[in-house]
Amino acid sequence: MFLAGPLHSQAVITAIGAYVPERVLTNADLEAMVDTNDEWIVQRTGISERRIAAENEYASDLAISAVRNLVERYGSDISDVDYILTATSSPDTVFPSVSARVQAAFGILACGTADVQAACAGFVSGLQMANGLLLGGLHRKVLVIGTETLSKITDYTDRTTCILFGDGAAAFLVETAADGQGSFNASSVSTQGESGHHLYRSALAPALGEFPLQASGRIVQNGREVYKWAVTNVSEGVKTLLEANGMRTEELSWFVPHSANMRMIESICDRTGIPLEKTLHSVTNCGNTSAASIPLAIDAAVKDGRLKRGDSLLLYGFGGGLTQAGLLLRWTL
Repeated sequence: MFLAGPLHSQAVITAIGAYVPERVLTNADLEAMVDTNDEWIVQRTGISERRIAAENEYASDLAISAVRNLVERYGSDISDVDYILTATSSPDTVFPSVSARVQAAFGILACGTADVQAACAGFVSGLQMANGLLLGGLHRKVLVIGTETLSKITDYTDRTTCILFGDGAAAFLVETAADGQGSFNASSVSTQGESGHHLYRSALAPALGEFPLQASGRIVQNGREVYKWAVTNVSEGVKTLLEANGMRTEELSWFVPHSANMRMIESICDRTGIPLEKTLHSVTNCGNTSAASIPLAIDAAVKDGRLKRGDSLLLYGFGGGLTQAGLLLRWTL
C-alpha cells in the first residue's frame, strides 16, 4: 500500500514566506449563516476562525503575496528560479496555471511551471518533486507553493463542510545544497483512488467509477468516511515511513500533518505514539487550507521560535484522491 524509504537528496529549504487574507470568518459568523454554533464546531474540529479571500482575490494573488513575503524576509534572489511548482485545488484557471501567473508576476525568465493537483497532499508532493528536479541536475532553484481559495468552492449551505475550509498560501524556496548533501531524508506515497468519491470537487465526469458525482463544482465530502480512512491509513503511513528510515517517534522534533481537523490530528497522534505537543498545525486560526495548511503551520512555528535549525520534521499530507505523501527532513533555516 505504501511506497516508503530513504531519499537521495540534494535539496535544502533556503527561504519561506506566507500570506493569509485580511477577512476573518469566525464561528460566530457561521452561526448566522447555517445551523451551527461555536461549541459544536470547536468540539468536533478545533477550529475557531478561518481566513477568507476577497471577492477579487484568487489563488495566484495569495501565492504571489506569499512569494513576495519570502523575498522580503530572507532577501532571496528569485530571478534565477528555474521551476515553479504550485499545489492547489482552487486555481484561478486550469490554464494558464497558477505557477505561470506567479512566473509572470515576478518576470522570472527561463523558468518551467506546473501546478500539482494532489489536494491536501499537494504541498508535500511538490517538495518531493522539487527534490527530484534538483537531483536530476537540470534545475538548481525551485519555488514550491501551496495556495488555496477554498472559500470560492465551498457550499455555505452545507453545515458539515462550510465550517472547515479557509484560504491562505505559503511558499518555500528549495535549492541544491552547496555541499551536495540535501536535508530531505525519506519519503512515502500512497493513493487509494477507489475511495476518491468520499472527497471530491466535480468537473467534467458525472461519476467516479460506479459512484455518481454532484455537478455543483463545490467541495463534497463524506466526513465520516474520510475521518475513518485518515485515522486508520494515515496512522499506518506515518509508522511505515518512520520504520523505513529507522527512526523512532521520540527522535522527531516536530510532526506536521495536514491541518484537516484537530480531532483527527489527536487520533493520529494517539495511534502513532507521537505526542500532541510535538505537533505543528494551522487549523485553529486558519481552518482547513488544504495544500497550504502544512507550510502555514511551519511558517507560524518559525515566526514564534518553536522551529529551530537542525530540528527533524515529519511532514504528512493526506486528503482528496485519496492520497498521502510524507517527507522526513532536517530543518535548515
